[in-house]
Amino acid sequence: EEAQSWRTYALAHAYTPEAIGRAVEAGVRCIEHGNLLDAATAARMHEAGAYLVPTLVTYFAIDELGRALGFPAASVAKVKDVLDAGLASLEIAKGAGVPMGFGTDLLGETHEQQSRELSIRAQVLSPAEILRSATVVNAAILNRGGELGVIAAGALADLLVVDGDPLDNLSLLEEQGKHLAVIMKGGQLFVNRLG
Repeated sequence: EEAQSWRTYALAHAYTPEAIGRAVEAGVRCIEHGNLLDAATAARMHEAGAYLVPTLVTYFAIDELGRALGFPAASVAKVKDVLDAGLASLEIAKGAGVPMGFGTDLLGETHEQQSRELSIRAQVLSPAEILRSATVVNAAILNRGGELGVIAAGALADLLVVDGDPLDNLSLLEEQGKHLAVIMKGGQLFVNRLG
């Protein structure tokens, strides 16, 4: 209620069905992570109009790099519990009609793996579903539909021109912008490789 009075929303970092369910019942609009989501809780999320923002790349990055980056042993160990369950949570959320946003929750030196979230999700979701999560769904989560995530009159003109079709090959959006011919934010060009 307090978040709504400020014309914003509440989110919660939650993993288990119990934590997710309590948060949704309390009016939380967006669940971050949700790796251990079950079908009954996903149905409750759908009924409440809640969103899920899986952050699967975080766990893959910590599993692979955590020890070398000095993560505590407890953090590295707990990742094993949620790695495989995270992919299953995508299927469960999709089946229940829960809209999924795009996020990574990466820390420090792992930031360069942000776009790897795309290929991880592609094990379960279609490229179109993944791109919608990063555009129109994220805009809806932020209460900025029609302004972000779309190409339309009055929108902010945050645009990418990709060298190839990401619907056929999502990896074109990886490799730190290697395949991006144009990057525009707010109508201003930041990268223009079109010549």
